[in-house]
Amino acid sequence: MLEVGGKPLLRRAVDALAGAGPVVVVGPERAGIPGVRWTREEPPGGGPVAALAAGLAVLGEPELVAVLAGDLAAVRASTVDRLRAALGDADGAVLVDAQGRRQWLVGVWRTAKLRAVLPAEPANFPLRKVFGALGPVPVPELDGEAADIDTPEDRLRHS
Repeated sequence: MLEVGGKPLLRRAVDALAGAGPVVVVGPERAGIPGVRWTREEPPGGGPVAALAAGLAVLGEPELVAVLAGDLAAVRASTVDRLRAALGDADGAVLVDAQGRRQWLVGVWRTAKLRAVLPAEPANFPLRKVFGALGPVPVPELDGEAADIDTPEDRLRHS
């Protein structure tokens, strides 16, 4: 809920999914983020793969799923559109930052393929092993789309 540029980071991620539905947010329910379905990972704080499994469990059966971190400072609907367009016949598309690092929590994936590679015990499982198993198409970021806010210094850079 940390604000950057007058808007909570989570709101930025949800807004990047405009027109998609349903939108599922994994974590404690927060005021000011209407129109989403809330769920929790098991155990709470069990890591991103546990959160991914919890979100997929309540999502239904869409062909594609966008997975976005809740701390992205510059993600936009155009980011998700570019990822979806890059998918082609691949099982996933992932944003790659300016340093060439895959940003696993900014991607679009084929839902059935993603479910197939989830471990039976997702808590504390490495995220890169799940998404990496799908051989995603790399999509270079534009204008800092992969920027996230992990430290006070990060926030100052993006305010």
